[in-house]
Amino acid sequence: MNILVTGGAGYVGSHAVRKLAAEGHRVKIYDNLSLGHRELVRDFELVQADIGDCGQLRRALQDVDLVMHFAASAYVGESFVNPRKYFNNNVVNGLTLLDAVIDAGVRQFVFSSTCAVYGLHDVPITESTPCNPINPYGDSKLFFERALDAYDHKYELRSVRLRYFNASGADDSGEVGELHEPETHLIPLALEAAAGLRPALEIMGDDYPTPDGTCVRDYIHVNDLSRAHVQAADYLARGGTSRPVNLGTGNGHSIRELVSTVERVTGHSVPARIVARRPGDPPRLTADASLAKELFGWAPAYSLEQIVATAWKWMNSETCQKLRKVGAVKSL
Repeated sequence: MNILVTGGAGYVGSHAVRKLAAEGHRVKIYDNLSLGHRELVRDFELVQADIGDCGQLRRALQDVDLVMHFAASAYVGESFVNPRKYFNNNVVNGLTLLDAVIDAGVRQFVFSSTCAVYGLHDVPITESTPCNPINPYGDSKLFFERALDAYDHKYELRSVRLRYFNASGADDSGEVGELHEPETHLIPLALEAAAGLRPALEIMGDDYPTPDGTCVRDYIHVNDLSRAHVQAADYLARGGTSRPVNLGTGNGHSIRELVSTVERVTGHSVPARIVARRPGDPPRLTADASLAKELFGWAPAYSLEQIVATAWKWMNSETCQKLRKVGAVKSL
């Protein structure tokens, strides 16, 4: 298929485009590079533009069979501080994209959604768990999912909404990986603390109702996620119907467990200090991903230790070091 990937120069998107190309799909990336990195997708066609730009979207969507949408603002904490940014980017610009998709005659859509649409619930979480987000980020993603439902009903835009849990790790090659400005994700922050690039890892709360008081999360490797996106595209090409699908391992690990894993993989201690809870953080989030197996034949392949090992390899890679040196990431 001819596939347009919005946000394809970002973290999960850059892994997905490689997997799509490896499976024989023809990929075009649409990214404004505000968060993505050209270096991660240097071998792919890139349209550098905003998803709110109607003219650029119309041109980019010519002869496209399916759109895979990653472009979004995606920090829970920031969404409380600047909800306007999140609703403008994830909803207003997202609807501009949907209208352009319909006008271009595209009728297949894979959406990078999130477990943040669920809110506070007992675990493991299934697709039938009620959606009640507790942060603006989750609200914005759920709004877009509901728009996809409406566009399917009226315009027959079939979509898979992949609600993944904690994306983590890096490609086994060490050529692409996670690189944000600023970094807010736990595994790279812990690795930076282990490497002495930051004074300490800040653990946001140790008084949650969990075995050791720290949040429990379901860490899923980015290669497992990218494979699921390819399988979702194939599912739609076979005539699959619209639906949300969870992506996770079903195994929860606390922050303290993760820190121990980082220390074991790297051979370095992780200095840490406890700070206040972050607003909008549920105590536990783990997935029931049995529907992904039923629909796509998908199952996660990476353990937590493998996730951390690939992230550590990426952090020490030539590409990552080069991007840091040219200022892709602010000094820590």
